[in-house]
Amino acid sequence: MVVTNRSWLLLSFGIFASVAWLATSRVSAQSAPSEQRWYKGNLHTHTINSDGDSSPDAVARWYKEHRYQFLALTDHNYFTDPGPLEAFFGADERFLLVSGEEVTSRYESHPVHVNAFQITKTIAPKSGSSVLETVQRNVDAIREAGGMPSLNHPNFRWGVSADDLKSLSGLKLFEVFNGHPTTNDLGDTGHLGLEAMWDVVLTAGRQVYGIAVDDAHAFKTFSSELSNPGRGWVTVRAPELSEATIMSAIDAGNFYSSTGVELTQMVRSNDRIEFTIDQKDSIGYTTEFIGGNGRVLERTGANPASYARPSGEPYLRAVVTDSNGLKAWLQPIFSN
Repeated sequence: MVVTNRSWLLLSFGIFASVAWLATSRVSAQSAPSEQRWYKGNLHTHTINSDGDSSPDAVARWYKEHRYQFLALTDHNYFTDPGPLEAFFGADERFLLVSGEEVTSRYESHPVHVNAFQITKTIAPKSGSSVLETVQRNVDAIREAGGMPSLNHPNFRWGVSADDLKSLSGLKLFEVFNGHPTTNDLGDTGHLGLEAMWDVVLTAGRQVYGIAVDDAHAFKTFSSELSNPGRGWVTVRAPELSEATIMSAIDAGNFYSSTGVELTQMVRSNDRIEFTIDQKDSIGYTTEFIGGNGRVLERTGANPASYARPSGEPYLRAVVTDSNGLKAWLQPIFSN
């Protein structure tokens, strides 16, 4: 057979394509669904469809360009359909839009805001005869629509108390950190901070996980007085980047929440929490392992850090604080 230049080019291209296909197949095999990966995402953000200052595409672009892997657009009482954005910004294993809405209600002067994830249409807000009943009715409405509810910023205008939160059913998520400057995350002399509120709820036997979020509204101007993006997020351990697997991992507590501290490994079993902190140059880290009633069971500067839940402790959780005040919250493990 006479091999012309054209034949040789075609043959070379065929060999190259075969090798590339084999390499791609090998990568796909190594990335089997059974493997667990880290995915960084934000679960609370606004656009001009409610009270944000930027369009949905501009908001999605900000998070993708800043290396987040998933984002929920949660406009007030409005379902911003992620489908069109997903078609443009979505990329396998790189970026995902998660469906969401901030179901926004109130009881008298108390704001009641509950995020809904994994939904397909707007969920109308519900009212009630008390703060507790109002929150519960909105949680129930989200569950009835097939969604996952999360209580937003309980201390915003001191809307929802720890007693309300510990009395709810059907709620597994609440915001332990909200990046909006008016949400009173740390409490005051008359109100518990969000971490202390979490411990009240956990001590009461409720299995609730704490998420960190931006609650971003302002993307055009950056200031400590504005609700800008990039302040709080969750990092989820899941087999692949899809709405179903991400939300399933969150529902199981297979994630940590952060304002800047990052982990490289994390293991949560029935009786132990173990993890490795991503050490940054010259930064110090302190880990507190916390049990019932918010008691600090151990404080350590070790990295990796590990602690077994003592017999009789209803739960064990961990929080890491770096020397700049940034944090990571690991989800609790429970006695049952």
